[in-house]
Amino acid sequence: MKRVILFLATNLAIMVVLGISASLLGVNKYLTSNGLNLGTLLAFSGLMGFGGAFISLFLSKPIAKWSTGAQVIEQPSNSTELWLMDTIAKQAQKAGIAMPEVAVYEGEPNAFATGATKNSSLVAVSTGLLTSMTREEVEAVLAHEVAHIANGDMVTLTLIQGVVNTFVTFLARVVGYAVDQFLRKNDEQSSGPGIGYTVTVIICDILFGILASIIVMYFSRQREYRADRGAAQLLGTPRPMIAALHRLGGLAQGDLPKNIAASGISGNGGLMYLFSSHPPIENQIAALQS
Repeated sequence: MKRVILFLATNLAIMVVLGISASLLGVNKYLTSNGLNLGTLLAFSGLMGFGGAFISLFLSKPIAKWSTGAQVIEQPSNSTELWLMDTIAKQAQKAGIAMPEVAVYEGEPNAFATGATKNSSLVAVSTGLLTSMTREEVEAVLAHEVAHIANGDMVTLTLIQGVVNTFVTFLARVVGYAVDQFLRKNDEQSSGPGIGYTVTVIICDILFGILASIIVMYFSRQREYRADRGAAQLLGTPRPMIAALHRLGGLAQGDLPKNIAASGISGNGGLMYLFSSHPPIENQIAALQS
């Protein structure tokens, strides 16, 4: 329940901020007495598309901590925490990035990396992962997350999300205006958009949003393969990563909050493959073996 409330509150706050920004900049006035101003609409779409994506990116670390209850290790209190800090420090140095924050959270086997930049990131691992895997396997999972950071995957996916969000917003309103004009072509007394515009925009936002999520999830799956390869390079061999994936395939993986689900070590496949942020584990293993 906490995760749902936080997710809804965050998205509502983002929409309020973007709405105020659009009003102050005047880019929300794309419907004029002369018709649709495409330049202003494009500016509005870019603000809504990239604005929301980048605000979410910059809030990703605190939201991840709040939603999972992850506790950042400031000073190792046991041998496991000391080993985590030491392992990630060595991997980060080898990958050429600053030392990420390291956190542990209560939950089923999973891990994730997030953060706005390569040098301001967070790697979090669940207690379930630490207790169900060997240290060699955990090391591979950590290398996978460090590779995500080194590859700049968080920023890359944010840019892709911003582009598709911009097109969704722009095209939905162009189609809405065209439909509205068609429905009211014999109504000379009308001014401003009618109900046809509003209904069409809502429908197109939903339909185009579904298509956009397929595109974003495709790129998300590709970055998982790159992170697997990055882990193999950091460790000098793909064997530990393959072993970790085999282990994950036999475990009940923990679900992450929606805002960081794409950052986890594992995800869903099967029937919803097109909408999955992660490829099936057997595909990841096959790619590493080849």
